[in-house]
Amino acid sequence: MKRFAYVLLIGISAIISCTDSPGTYYPRYSTFPNEKAISARVIELDTALFRYPFRVVVKDSIAIVMDLHNADNYFHAFTYPNWTYSFGKRGEGPEEMLSAETFQFNSLDSIYALDANKMQISRWAISAKDHSATRQEVIRLDKNLIRSLDFCATDSCFLIPDYLGEHRYWQVNYSGKPIRSIGKIPTEKDLASEIRPALAQAWRSFIDYNPHNGILAMVTQLGESIEIYNTKENTHTVLYGPNGEPRFKSIKGEGFPTGIMGFSDIVITDKYIYSVFQGIRFKDKLASYQRGEKPEDGGRYIYVFDLKGNPIQKYTLDKPIYGIDINEKTKTVIATCVESDEPIMEFKI
Repeated sequence: MKRFAYVLLIGISAIISCTDSPGTYYPRYSTFPNEKAISARVIELDTALFRYPFRVVVKDSIAIVMDLHNADNYFHAFTYPNWTYSFGKRGEGPEEMLSAETFQFNSLDSIYALDANKMQISRWAISAKDHSATRQEVIRLDKNLIRSLDFCATDSCFLIPDYLGEHRYWQVNYSGKPIRSIGKIPTEKDLASEIRPALAQAWRSFIDYNPHNGILAMVTQLGESIEIYNTKENTHTVLYGPNGEPRFKSIKGEGFPTGIMGFSDIVITDKYIYSVFQGIRFKDKLASYQRGEKPEDGGRYIYVFDLKGNPIQKYTLDKPIYGIDINEKTKTVIATCVESDEPIMEFKI
């Protein structure tokens, strides 16, 4: 249960200023016009490396897998066909990481990685030629950002959620200093009556940003809520699925989930928004634990929306997954599965 609680928590500008009043009701989607079942193909790697492969990103010939609970290193880089390099050593030293929440490519040979416990974003240069990863830069985040659990890098700044619940997001410069606050949590409840940190915890979201079309989107780890910010057209869209917004109980200022496990990853391409969805009720998880069983860990659905939030496609998977990378040219999804001895998988869409 402790590991589950940890996973639960690991969970640009003035255009994103929401002015919705208390009692606002957002549009719902209920079905997808197209549905399809797809099967996994195992990608053979040195799986002895992995404890809990949570995220995967592929760029050209380099694939990087983030391992949430690895005993030695948080990141593993693979190139085709035959080399592996692990980096992001776990530890308390100045060159080591206390935690890894997420990462993203900055350029072909560089990634940003977020360490929430140290409150810093580090940049690593990846060299396929030298079979190495070298830390190039450390950006220390302002203490007012509390314990940041996610980020996106844009051309001019980072976008980082506000976990105090006063705002939705911060723009943060590349020195780690907040520039401006953005929006508010799009709950249908009366914000004035809510304990903001507990609400922010319940609304912990996974985010992605596509610089080509200016779309920033986020999906909630609890419930079934989606937000889409079009930074070129200055629009903000909020959608709820059948399970609605995150449900929780506030106890001593902390939020405890009572509804469902929702989304676990999101990827924005030039045309679509892809998201991994679980939809498993917490009471069903608890019942499994009480029976001495281990509940399934991961989502068996990939939801696809267009850039305006219209449901397009629902894929049903034969394996539960967490992280995804999308290649629309080859119609391929690379995914991580924490429940398999061969945890890196490929799906054709």
